[in-house]
Amino acid sequence: MIRAIKFYALILVGVLVLDADFLFAQNQTFNDNREHFQIRAQRKVDEVKIDGILNEESWKRADVAKDFFLVLPIDSGQAISQTEVMITYDDAEFYMAIVCHDTVEGKRPAESLRRDFSFGKNDNFLSFIDTYSDQTNGFSFGISAAGAQWDGLQANGGAVSLDWDCKWRSAVHNDAEKWVAEFAIPFRSIRYKDGVKEWGINFSRLDLKTAEKSSWAPVPRQFPTANLAFTGTLVWDEAPPKLGTRFSLIPYGAVRSSRDAEVSEKMNNVDFGLDAKVTVSTSLNLDVTVNPDFSQVEVDRQVTNLDRFELFFPERRQFFLENSDLFASLGSDNIRPFFSRRIGLESPVQAGMRLSGKLGQDWRIGLMNMQTGSRDDIPSANFTVAALQKKVFDRSNIGVFLVNKSITGQHQEYAGNNQNAVAGVDFNLASKDSRWTGKAFLHQSYYPGTTSDAVAWSTAVNYSTQRWQISLQQASVGRGYIAETGFVRRTGYFQVTPEIGHRFYPQSSKIANHGPSAQMDILYNRDGQLTDRLVTLGYAMQMLDRSAVSVFVRESFVRLTADFDPTNTGGNMLLRNDAFSWQEAILEYSSNARNLFNYAMSLYGGSYYNGERFGTEGTFNYRVQPYGSLGLVAAYNRISLPEPFNDADLILIGPKLDLTFTDKIFFTSFVQYNNQIDNVNVNLRFQWRYAPVSDLFLVYTDNTNTMTGLNRNRAFVAKLSYYFN
Repeated sequence: MIRAIKFYALILVGVLVLDADFLFAQNQTFNDNREHFQIRAQRKVDEVKIDGILNEESWKRADVAKDFFLVLPIDSGQAISQTEVMITYDDAEFYMAIVCHDTVEGKRPAESLRRDFSFGKNDNFLSFIDTYSDQTNGFSFGISAAGAQWDGLQANGGAVSLDWDCKWRSAVHNDAEKWVAEFAIPFRSIRYKDGVKEWGINFSRLDLKTAEKSSWAPVPRQFPTANLAFTGTLVWDEAPPKLGTRFSLIPYGAVRSSRDAEVSEKMNNVDFGLDAKVTVSTSLNLDVTVNPDFSQVEVDRQVTNLDRFELFFPERRQFFLENSDLFASLGSDNIRPFFSRRIGLESPVQAGMRLSGKLGQDWRIGLMNMQTGSRDDIPSANFTVAALQKKVFDRSNIGVFLVNKSITGQHQEYAGNNQNAVAGVDFNLASKDSRWTGKAFLHQSYYPGTTSDAVAWSTAVNYSTQRWQISLQQASVGRGYIAETGFVRRTGYFQVTPEIGHRFYPQSSKIANHGPSAQMDILYNRDGQLTDRLVTLGYAMQMLDRSAVSVFVRESFVRLTADFDPTNTGGNMLLRNDAFSWQEAILEYSSNARNLFNYAMSLYGGSYYNGERFGTEGTFNYRVQPYGSLGLVAAYNRISLPEPFNDADLILIGPKLDLTFTDKIFFTSFVQYNNQIDNVNVNLRFQWRYAPVSDLFLVYTDNTNTMTGLNRNRAFVAKLSYYFN
């Protein structure tokens, strides 16, 4: 294995030497899109009916964005299946008409009618709107050929968060040669700067029958079409209206019945709560929540845990997700000074508020304060996060922040240790053409008796062209760095992570691109001793039919910083300071997502600490379009260790049934069997969106011990909310 890795590394070095444009590779020339791609929005001249039939005079007179460019599988030339877009408006809403022409006969792929659909499994149209013209933040609205809506907030140069929902209308009309959509988006549903007559905008079309992704303003293929660096210009005849102060109320009522057999507790109760949204200005928003209820949130997907450190699970609660990029993007993936899941998962949230948005053209602000109650041994606490960010250069920004947690309840365990804070500065780099991106930050934690080694810092830079992906990251976390409201996997280390990848684009009827990659991840403790080293060499191939295959070889070295059971099943422990080296190989394959049955699988095997491991993981999906899908997540790990350590056969199976009866009525059934924790989890969720952003949820959850067959806990919740605007 070692010889194979060394040989593979020599091949990669040879590729770099022979390729003359290394580090200086130039993409095809993409003109200044804001100047050369413009669409004019004219005031409507008659009533626009949202029905997908474009027979209004306003559409006959409208300016047309057309001649879409290919992005994938290649970004040269124009798309075979063309798209046309028109925009008009009145004092309350702006309207969009989309005509998606087909060149291949057949049924248009649609996974389901669920809102915020999976992009790669549906014929769809998306718009990306840079209302602030800062090429960093914006809004996305889209629709599938089946009529499912998509809406999200854009941040960090264009990444779309689909956890944001707003009130807007749409309709789709299908015929044999094309599908047509209409949008009506209230100005009050989005944020923008007063008095500005030009916004950035781009449109993206995914036509799965031809395997084409295209855009109106051209985008290099190594970037997503959501990238706001490549938008064209939306020119308004008149500046969009000033909105003034407006507010919305979303009250809810919930009936809950639960039983926890492990603590012999039964509960039947009725809850009421309220969310409020106040539009302070066209670019500043205030959100308030009182006694929020998160019972309808989708259950976490379980994983087989073979890690020595805490696992990361994403935030799913709506209040913490909207406009959260100012807080959630602080630090890096494994050094987060703020992680909202620390708030309210072990004790109830009583109330909270968040003020976020733009202050002028170059400044953004985010303020959040949350108060939790007490439960059992968890005292009540107050959480405050404040962030101020300023745009610098073309698309970069620099910001300062403070995260503070204060224990507000009386609790003996926390006496004299009732506060923890982290303050710091973050710099986010993004070049005008998006080739250069990066981040640097410096954070300091504060608490009673703060040590001298309570600092975390990191620098990272990434270079991306069509052919090259190169990055280098360094990070350091002090032994005394404590972020109680954050996510920090480990402390007391210095880390270096270089990575390089290359892509070839052959003239082939089957292969879109292929190429090698190499990555190292090296960690030292504060005494300069090597504790971790991971070397990964890989080769990936992307096919024109959207299937993909990759192969990797890895060499790992670990010097344990604490006693550890490699199976995480409670067996004998490997001891602190023991050192281990091992090698493994990994094969990954994902099928053509356009097929009704599609899947992704990985196989891995090799040595593992002082033993061996073989495993496989897969996700399988069959869709009955557009009414739903049947999915399965499965993982198997066979770990063989010498005596006296445990062997383990770890199995995780999670079938999921997702039904969309209409675009407003949904049912999800998710079952997870995990023998590592001897548990079966059942989650049944029914949702009826009976009015815009207004829902009825019926949710049942159940956990059963697989060893005894006894139920651990179960709960049923009925929740009703309504959006008053």
